[in-house]
Amino acid sequence: MSELVINSHAQSTWALAWRRFLKHKLAVISGCYLIFICLLSASAPLFELLRGIDANQANLFSRFALPSSAAWLGLDELGRDVFTRLLYGGQVSLLVGLVTALVAALFGTIVGLIAGYRGGWVDAILMRLTDSVISLPLLPLLIVLAAIDLNKSGLPEAIIQSENISLYRIIFIVAVVGWTTVARLVRGAALSLRERDFVLAAKVQGASAFRIMSVHILPNLISPIIVATTLSIGNIILLESVLSFLGLGIQPPVASWGNLLTNAQELIFSAPWLAFYPGIAIFITVIAFNFLGDGLQDALDPKAES
Repeated sequence: MSELVINSHAQSTWALAWRRFLKHKLAVISGCYLIFICLLSASAPLFELLRGIDANQANLFSRFALPSSAAWLGLDELGRDVFTRLLYGGQVSLLVGLVTALVAALFGTIVGLIAGYRGGWVDAILMRLTDSVISLPLLPLLIVLAAIDLNKSGLPEAIIQSENISLYRIIFIVAVVGWTTVARLVRGAALSLRERDFVLAAKVQGASAFRIMSVHILPNLISPIIVATTLSIGNIILLESVLSFLGLGIQPPVASWGNLLTNAQELIFSAPWLAFYPGIAIFITVIAFNFLGDGLQDALDPKAES
């Protein structure tokens, strides 16, 4: 019976959060847009197949062609289809944002959970490490890390020569410095939860520290972790775009919104639409993730009015 009551309470809590979320119109619209842009970007190979084109095939005789039925957003400086390349760029930028945010959230959750539950010298060491990462100047640090020569890193040659190595590098670099917000958030909540009656009861019953953290404390931290992760995705997409714009991010032939913008910077006066499309995609997507995060924050706040 007690399990039934707990499950019923959990369902009612999530149902209440869903109703709150639906009242946040900007968050709902943003969520719909993000689902749409993710599905659209994932459909890039299908668009290529149906239209009989190759996104990477150059056609110098049709450079800078204006939008038409054959090229919906026109052609770029090499005669490649802008619409299809924009979709492939969306795949990479969204993948970097989502995967990096999840990796950073996972690492930050582990650090914050251990620090908050253990306390004492463990908490002191982990939080000083967190403070050290926070105090570093973010953009210069990312530029330095992105400029490291992988040939001197000791990695296997097959990985270094991989077409997607720049993608893996960006995910790793941003995740290395992007976990601190989640860590501090989880640590603060864990410090409070470890003194709650249900945690003390689990200790009395002989539950291990791992079980207490994973079964009793972590489920109560899901809401703030979701909110923090969602809000961080937009910032990560911006960081990837900045590094790609500086030539230190995703490298051609792999397309991302950032390097599409980089390729268009010298053509801003002769072909401004080449910069407009990836620029507006980055802007709207980052804003949408921020609105979605705000909506989730309001919806998952236990102190909010129903």
